[in-house]
Amino acid sequence: MVTRSSLEETELFGLRPTQEEKDHVCGIAQRILEKIRQSGKAEGMVVGSIARHTWVKGDRDLDVFMLFDPSLTREQLETEGLALARSIAAAFTDNYHEKYAEHPYINATIDDVDVDLVPCYKVESASRIKSAVDRTPFHTRYITEKINGLIDDVLLLKRFAKAGGIYGSDQMTEGFSGYLCELLVLHYGGFTPLLKAAAEWKPRTHIDVENHVAKEFDEPLVMIDPVDPKRNVAAAVSVDRMAEFVELARGYLEAPSEAFFRLPEEPPITKDNLEKILDARGTSLYAITFATPPYIEEIVVPQLKRSTLAISEYLERNGFPVHHADYRMGNEESMILVELLVSRLPAIRSHAGPPVWNRVNAEKFRAKYLTSDLPGPYIVNGRYETEVPREFQNAFDLLRSEGMLQVSLGKHVRQAFENGWKVQEGPACWSPGFAGFIGGFFGRCSPLVRMGKGE
Repeated sequence: MVTRSSLEETELFGLRPTQEEKDHVCGIAQRILEKIRQSGKAEGMVVGSIARHTWVKGDRDLDVFMLFDPSLTREQLETEGLALARSIAAAFTDNYHEKYAEHPYINATIDDVDVDLVPCYKVESASRIKSAVDRTPFHTRYITEKINGLIDDVLLLKRFAKAGGIYGSDQMTEGFSGYLCELLVLHYGGFTPLLKAAAEWKPRTHIDVENHVAKEFDEPLVMIDPVDPKRNVAAAVSVDRMAEFVELARGYLEAPSEAFFRLPEEPPITKDNLEKILDARGTSLYAITFATPPYIEEIVVPQLKRSTLAISEYLERNGFPVHHADYRMGNEESMILVELLVSRLPAIRSHAGPPVWNRVNAEKFRAKYLTSDLPGPYIVNGRYETEVPREFQNAFDLLRSEGMLQVSLGKHVRQAFENGWKVQEGPACWSPGFAGFIGGFFGRCSPLVRMGKGE
């Protein structure tokens, strides 16, 4: 029998869905399943945390899968699946639209419940999946069969991870998915036993519940999927999120408090406060904004990450040392923030050439720069060197230049840049829609420090 503290029992009162809420959500699910049954085209199945009874009060995300005959081609699955999903959604609401993950599905709001209607193949085993979503029904069956008695522990872990800012396997968070939380609780036998184990975790921690791993993984945390030996459920977890979970586990075990279950807030910053921060730091801040590409987060966020790194490297190559850079995807507009240690440079720079004894190239280099008005070529450590004019003396001009289109931006981010981008400097970087993001940019700290537990 699982023993919980009075603090954890108190928290669970706010985490368990009420019977009224359960009846409401499950009633909608049953109505949807009946519509799918009546269509005669597919078999309906509720999956995810609602099906597994591991959903937190207020998180009304209902996932209904429509399982089609595996003899259908991929094109047929997409066409027939999307058509059925549309007809099901339209029977309940006008508020629905198409989304795209591995293939299209319909997202709808039905009586204040967020519903995903997802077509997939009805395969015999997870080893026969034809698309990634085909695996999900097997996850639901596995957890449902084994989770009895540990549901409250999963609720605690989910809120604990959310409060720590590490819940979610999306590209922005790089943290712990709901399914991973369930598996961790199952493997360690509860919330507290998990935290005691996690307090000692190190990179390359490897967990294989079914002892059936079929390939090597090199991610920081490895949890072999019990229904698919070739998949790491924890693949999305970055080394930083893993380290933050270790820190949270140690902090909670040492001094449990309700702070570990309070959801984090992103305090917005005012323009005046931003100006004061920049004056005190003596750094230069630049905001690059552009239209958000019209694709789902799973597609856009990795490209924003890649683009932020590419722009940082572009600045470094041109002599502007980057202290910190980050990105935020907005509904209409996205922003890349870059903080520089130096934003203005001299008009000249040194340009290294070949060694003098590399005769052919050395003579070409000397001849090329003999006519320059600047000193050189001269010899330093056996190589020719000269001074050349610097193309960009300040970072603002560099970030507005056409050279930005030559760096390795993500495909869709590049397309957005081709339609134009804006660069703001200093306090002018502030905007109401990104005030929380900018505040967080300058308020970086580990979860324990943020909770005031870092002393």
